[in-house]
Amino acid sequence: MNDTNDFPTGAGTVLSATGSTADADPTETREWLDAIDAIVRTQGKERAQFLFDRLADHVVGRGVQSKRARVTPYRNSIAVEHEGPYPGDLKIEERLMAAIRWNALAMVVRANKASAELGGHIASYASAADLFEVGFHHFFKAAGHADGADLVYFQPHSSPGVYARAYLEGFLDEEHLKHYRREISGRGLCSYPHPWLMPDFWQFPTGSMGLGPINSVFQARFMRYLQDRGLLKTEGRRVWGFFGDGEMDEPESIGALSLAARERLDNLTFVINCNLQRLDGPVRGNSRIVDELEALFTGAGWNVIKVLWGSDWDVLFARDTQGELLRAFASTVDGQFQTFSANDGAYNRERFFSQTPELAALVANLSDAEIDRLKRGGHDARKLHAAYAAAIAHKGQPTVILAKTMKGYGMGAAGQGRMTTHQQKKLEIDSLKAFRDRFDLPLSDAQVEHLEFYKPAEDSAELRYLKARREALGGALPRRRNRSSQTLMPPEVQGFGSFALDAQGKEMSTTMAAVRMLGSLLKDKEIGERIVPIVADEARTFGMASLFRQVGIYAPLGQMYEPEDLGSMLYYREEKSGQILEEGISEAAAISSWIAAATSYSVHDLPMLPFYIYYSMFGYQRIGDLIWAAGDQRSRGFLVGGTAGRTTLNGEGLQHEDGHSHLWSGAVPNCISYDPTFSYEVAVIVQDGLRRMMAEQEDVFYYLTVMNENYEHPAMPEGAEADILKGMYLFRRGAASNGPRVQLTGSGTIFREVIAAADLLKSDWGVESDLWSCPSFTQLARDGADCARWNLLNPLETPRASHVENCLRDTRGPVIAATDYVRLFAEQIRAYVPRRYVVLGTDGFGRSDTREALRSHFEVDRHWVTVAALKALADDGALDRAKVADAIARYGLDVTKPNPLYV
Repeated sequence: MNDTNDFPTGAGTVLSATGSTADADPTETREWLDAIDAIVRTQGKERAQFLFDRLADHVVGRGVQSKRARVTPYRNSIAVEHEGPYPGDLKIEERLMAAIRWNALAMVVRANKASAELGGHIASYASAADLFEVGFHHFFKAAGHADGADLVYFQPHSSPGVYARAYLEGFLDEEHLKHYRREISGRGLCSYPHPWLMPDFWQFPTGSMGLGPINSVFQARFMRYLQDRGLLKTEGRRVWGFFGDGEMDEPESIGALSLAARERLDNLTFVINCNLQRLDGPVRGNSRIVDELEALFTGAGWNVIKVLWGSDWDVLFARDTQGELLRAFASTVDGQFQTFSANDGAYNRERFFSQTPELAALVANLSDAEIDRLKRGGHDARKLHAAYAAAIAHKGQPTVILAKTMKGYGMGAAGQGRMTTHQQKKLEIDSLKAFRDRFDLPLSDAQVEHLEFYKPAEDSAELRYLKARREALGGALPRRRNRSSQTLMPPEVQGFGSFALDAQGKEMSTTMAAVRMLGSLLKDKEIGERIVPIVADEARTFGMASLFRQVGIYAPLGQMYEPEDLGSMLYYREEKSGQILEEGISEAAAISSWIAAATSYSVHDLPMLPFYIYYSMFGYQRIGDLIWAAGDQRSRGFLVGGTAGRTTLNGEGLQHEDGHSHLWSGAVPNCISYDPTFSYEVAVIVQDGLRRMMAEQEDVFYYLTVMNENYEHPAMPEGAEADILKGMYLFRRGAASNGPRVQLTGSGTIFREVIAAADLLKSDWGVESDLWSCPSFTQLARDGADCARWNLLNPLETPRASHVENCLRDTRGPVIAATDYVRLFAEQIRAYVPRRYVVLGTDGFGRSDTREALRSHFEVDRHWVTVAALKALADDGALDRAKVADAIARYGLDVTKPNPLYV
């Protein structure tokens, strides 16, 4: 190819290699280019690269700015002569591929014949099949390999193809495939990768677009973290992420690319399936997504390998001495490429190759059928193998492979490259037969019509080859480990929380208590090295600065500078063996690190216990989708929502004050949520989590909300541990009395207002109160629902009572609840409260003011709790209503103020 030819520089624009549309001195230009050609020819590309980079540095230093985009010509990155021989048997692999393609298609079409409600996707796997199979045959290492297992993130819409391969391996049978997307009515298969639903198969949930890319980055980074801390040998293991080009629109998909480059994660490879199509239409109809992604990844510091054209194109490129192909590609946008995919060879000859006489001459010896069979690079095993091998060999950078494919490849007029192809779930008989013929499947017309699954004989060359290749790579994949072979025994609660169990009036915040416990756990001989503290750039806010000195901040390159605060006791200490993961201002990054650590027991057979501490408002609200995926992935660890509640972070205002995270955490089935008030509650809850997650190896994770408000902490009431964990325990019983009585409940910082209200009720109104701390309305609600369900299904048995009912059975008076969260939080237990139940909460937007003012504004302070209790007594006929009016006046409550829900 002549190097002076024009080529695309992005967004469909055509510029010359100089970045200008005109050349003022072509002769001089030619001399420079000839000189470079001579260097390449006589001294090699490495020398030419050195000179090119040196020259670039030199001219930039002279103030010359480059207009060149970070885009290379629209052709394969790896030259034919550098591909190397293909190590496999292509004919056998093609027959296996055909069988897998058919079975994937058949299970989706079968499902939609059974019910149009079931859905499913054919076209995505049709485009990605070669990308997966080259990896399965030659690259993806499993647990039995000497290097250990690779981690593979599969493009979710392609799950039928992964199931179809597992069927050939014998892991799944026909009944599984027949019940694709019917998990309740048979031995079915879930729609996308879901470890919760298939815990011995899928490792990573990728069904929510964008979460796979960011999670895979942090899994690769966590492997390096384990290696650098001396906990696990991870050299030779790789993370492979298979994602769609449309998926790269998601912010999470690209949010951690710079970290991967900055930390030199050459154990990470993205393979982006560039089939040019989203769900409804082209990814970039009026430009080129390959160009855009190349510029993006190159700019982020990644090694980029393009696999655009199959081997059949090599001959055309060799003939094209004038660069006609690249010129034509430069003026072709993705929308048109998609149209070429959807049409046959005759159409492509007329609309693409007839643009110039030179282009037409390139294919003059090809029939229309041969033009139709010209493959894109993502459908050519040789090209893909060369790219994968180059990615593994590359050092110092992560690699992205941009593989151009056709969505619906092989589906012909029924779906190849068509706007509707993503939604294609049914194929007519003629289309099914055409698919069979296209891939030369040994199926009769009757077998096609009945959508019979195809599996070669066990002793066939195909299955022997498939199993031999997987045995050479360490076994079948994907497979998931349910339990670690290591069971760790955590310390007793006195070992890390004795100060909290017997606080005796010491003043602290629950955040301070939690961090102090974390510091003690980090020193524990059994589990200390397995603790992973994670923070999103707020360590000092949460009082964690002491941990900088204690265990250090992880930095793969060490500390290459002298920190400004080096002379202080709590200086910012980064080191290669550091234990803290300080993720900067990115909650998505921090939770992705947390997930990597929280799944280490399964992924690496190495139990780790992450503690991610963050502003509670920026947890479930901002990254709820990632936390839902963590639940799906059976993560184990602690999430600690600091500065929690609507009124505790008083100065920060609306965007920072959390009053609803417990509603979201309660919706995650395996998340155990608590809103403790006192440090001893925190200690008991942490100990329970350590026991369940590390010793018992339960697939749960814990969410604790802690506050930044300092106050006195009492010693734990004797024998309260079990009821603390159930979510409700008697904190203080009121004096015996035949007079009016109420049951006051609450959680978190507002429980202190409830305690103060009990004192007001007694001193000002002669009302006794029993005080119940409720560190988990969520656990109480779950327990109540379990009891209600059991009673529904066992009508002839003695009814079971919920923990709430058991606690309140021998008490009297209305029940009042107040929390720093919206009313729905405490409303969860209404069905299990045996009498009048009044709930106060912080519904509405937060704002800045003092805690006292905020609690009055949201009507959850001691005065509002007192008035609510008096009103409930009056409604029960146990108190004169005039006293309620007297209390409103006495405490100065503004009866004309608007409802805080609406202001």
